[in-house]
Amino acid sequence: MKNFDYYIFIVLFFISFTALAQPALIFNEDKQLKDSLYNVNRRVVVNYTMKEFDTLFFEFFEKKANPAIVLSKIEFYSYTIKIAAFSDRLARLYPAQKETAVESKKKWMSESYQDYLLYKASQKK
Repeated sequence: MKNFDYYIFIVLFFISFTALAQPALIFNEDKQLKDSLYNVNRRVVVNYTMKEFDTLFFEFFEKKANPAIVLSKIEFYSYTIKIAAFSDRLARLYPAQKETAVESKKKWMSESYQDYLLYKASQKK
């Protein structure tokens, strides 16, 4: 009976390890993509005017709200990372609002493509 418990433990361990490894792989892949997009877009976005930022921001929300449009992973992260990078500009322009800008950047950097796809699926129902 003792060996049986041991085998059950080993099987459960491997099943849980495999199940937990999948989200970690997606997270790491997404993190690398986000970091790369941030590095590419940071300098450009920091020089956006408020009008250019508003255009970007509303374009993203229009596409997100349209059930007929599903952004690719790169398109989705391009929008969210550009919005996050603009927070760097706001932090420099308005030092009193730096904490708010940092929180906004964290929020936009933490956006998940998987969550976006779930949202899009719920739009179709």
